[in-house]
Amino acid sequence: MKGLKAREKPVCDLSNYRTDVCEMDGDVRVHGKSSFVVLVTDHRSQDSGVQSSWRIKPYARKFDKAAMQHIGEVSVRSSTSLGDVPRCTVNHGVPAIVFAIGGYSGNYYHDFTDVLIPLFITSRQFDGEVQFLIATQKFWWIGKYKPILRKLSRHEIIFFDDDDQVRCFRHVVVGLHSHKPMSIDPARAPNGYSMVDFTKLMRSAYSLDRDSPISLAENPTAKPRLLLIPRNGTRRFVNFEEIVRAAEKLDYEVVVAEAGTRTNVASFTGVVNSCDVMVGVHGAGLTNFVFLPTDAVIIQIVPFGNLQNISRSCFKGSTEDAQLHYLEYCIGVEESSLLERYPRDHPVFRDPRSIHSLGWKKMADVYLDHQDVKLDLARFEPLLLKARHLLHRRHHHHHRHQRQ
Repeated sequence: MKGLKAREKPVCDLSNYRTDVCEMDGDVRVHGKSSFVVLVTDHRSQDSGVQSSWRIKPYARKFDKAAMQHIGEVSVRSSTSLGDVPRCTVNHGVPAIVFAIGGYSGNYYHDFTDVLIPLFITSRQFDGEVQFLIATQKFWWIGKYKPILRKLSRHEIIFFDDDDQVRCFRHVVVGLHSHKPMSIDPARAPNGYSMVDFTKLMRSAYSLDRDSPISLAENPTAKPRLLLIPRNGTRRFVNFEEIVRAAEKLDYEVVVAEAGTRTNVASFTGVVNSCDVMVGVHGAGLTNFVFLPTDAVIIQIVPFGNLQNISRSCFKGSTEDAQLHYLEYCIGVEESSLLERYPRDHPVFRDPRSIHSLGWKKMADVYLDHQDVKLDLARFEPLLLKARHLLHRRHHHHHRHQRQ
């Protein structure tokens, strides 16, 4: 008999502050249109003290009220009587995952940290034999990330909200597992999956052929390719041309590419993968690190205003987990366009903490939405040299287990 252990485990785990996830094994019935998932259990002796129904928002950003506001709830319950459970109209031989793509989807960073990475953690173990039921229809979103979704599931996507079938599965997961910002904790992931496995899947999804960057140890005269990610709205490089020239003087081939929201993701991934170093001001564009070859270098430029922690929490741990070399450059007052907006003795410069204490909106308005950067090249060049130095090392591929 299948161990009693499994039965004692509650269907839904609400203990994680990032996400709620329910997992059901057995006779599970799903009706998308009325947003319910029910597990039919045969043990009559169900302890009345055990919770048997939940309302779950299947989007992995539970701690963020604004993001969760528009995510619809899925009702999950276990029932001991067949009487109040609809009959199956379709039986599926593969497991199902129910999740939403609302929240901030459309922002490149959030597409990955809130949806694609959690989806990888939750679905990769099924090796494509899994059915996705997606709540909140966003055809453009699914179109945009089709190559990744196809790698994770070989089955046609079902739009949960409109689906009037009663679908029956032996295994259903509602919600997506999430460990930390933009990354994976192999100790908690099925099969020990890591960010390196995720970036390998990206390469395979977009047919990117470079697993490792140029080795200057083996090709001392080769020019490493440096991808400079400009932003057009805010946090722009004021002295863009000078930065390009400085990098060229240090023997880089500079590639300038902007990952706009409407950019064809597939063609842009090829540009990113062809580069050895990526440089950009803190922002969603740095999410492109997932397409860089392992061992490449990323330089995150942190705008002025006590933004290290925010910048690092998005891109330091995650890029290091992906086995990239992470370098960081913090903008000083002299390099900030805020000097044109505020007098030098303003709290914006003297006491950034006080601005942060006014809340995220005010802080973002000052430091993120209205600040451009003018790099002091004498200060920045050593970082470009350090990146070259890192590319001189021999790459350590031999000890990595390949997993596709």
